[in-house]
Amino acid sequence: MQSLQGQLLIASPHLPDPNFLRTVVLMVQHDDEGALGLVLTRPTELTMAAMWQEVAEEEIEDESPVFLGGPVQGPLMALHAYKAAGEIEVLPGVYFSSDKDHLETLVRQSIEPKRLFIGYSGWGQHQLEAEMDAGGWLLLPADAELVFTTDVDRLWKDVTSKIGSDIMRSTLHLKGMPTDPNLN
Repeated sequence: MQSLQGQLLIASPHLPDPNFLRTVVLMVQHDDEGALGLVLTRPTELTMAAMWQEVAEEEIEDESPVFLGGPVQGPLMALHAYKAAGEIEVLPGVYFSSDKDHLETLVRQSIEPKRLFIGYSGWGQHQLEAEMDAGGWLLLPADAELVFTTDVDRLWKDVTSKIGSDIMRSTLHLKGMPTDPNLN
C-alpha cells in the first residue's frame, strides 16, 4: 500500500458520511495501521484568541478561526511552516504538531502561516482504502499554498475544478484543455 501522506482527499458525492460533505482533507499520516487527516474546509466560530484564552489562560491578538479537523475528538493540533516546531513533515514546507510546547511556540511567537485544529479525521486499518474503492474520496497532491489558503470556499472550488479537469483530460485523452471551455 502506498502512503497517502501529503495528499488531499476530496469528498465525492458518493461518500455517505455527512461529516465530510464538501470537505478537503490533508492526509497527515497513512500506513498499514490506519490514517489521520485534518479537514481544511471547516473553520469554526472559535477564534484563536478565544481558544488560547480558554486553553492557556493567556490573551493573544489573533482573530483567525480555529478549524474543525474532523469528527474524532483529540488534542489541539496544528499545521504550520515552522520546521523547528514540527513533529511530522507532512509535505515540503508543511509540518504537523500536537505537542503542547510546540503549539505554545507557534502561538506565542505569532508564527505564520499556521492553522490550529480541534478534532481530526481518523480511519482504522483499511477503512480509508475501502471508502476510496467505493468512490467516496478523490485524490489530489497537496502543496503549502493550498494548505494555508485563507479562502476555504475558494479552496473547495479550486480542488474540484482541478479534479474535474484531470478527469476530463484523461477521459477524452486530451493533451491540453483550456481553463474555460468557451474559449474552444
